Amino acid sequence: MPDMVLLETEEMMENTIESLKKEFSKVRTGRANPKMFQDVKVDYYGALTPLSQIGNISVPEPTQLIVKPYDRSIIKAVEKAIIAANLGVNPSNEGTQLRIVLPALTKERRVQLTKDVKKMGEEAKVGIRSARHHGNDALKKLEKNKQISEDDLKGYLEDVQELTNTYTNSIDELVKEKDIDIMSI
Repeated sequence: MPDMVLLETEEMMENTIESLKKEFSKVRTGRANPKMFQDVKVDYYGALTPLSQIGNISVPEPTQLIVKPYDRSIIKAVEKAIIAANLGVNPSNEGTQLRIVLPALTKERRVQLTKDVKKMGEEAKVGIRSARHHGNDALKKLEKNKQISEDDLKGYLEDVQELTNTYTNSIDELVKEKDIDIMSI
């Protein structure tokens, strides 16, 4: 039973890391990345559909993206969806495709992005600590119901803290890597 609590706690922490990675993929660095459009939804015949499902996104140059819808009749809807997503880019309609040129990041913008990344990292750490709290409470409840001994509880609490330290260090590494990525020109 306590092993299940540890597994659930670890799974919650792993989900927090995955969520952070997903958030980081949306942060613009100096290079074009199709993942910046992963949350863009296009009104496709009355249904909000992810852009990646209705078109091809390619990177012809490090600072350019090409969005080519499979159905040319929805090019205006795709353009509208990209603008509405508020990504700080302006698509250029070329009839059958959209060309997005990413403007160079200024030094101030890079500094702001690193601050945003650190804030996201801190929010992820709060998620890790929440998972730790949840795990510790579940273990204490097991001890209270006499399902594990007090000595076992102490050992399991140490295991939860070890998990917390591991995942917190992982977040620090991810933040550091993203900072380097943002600051490199």
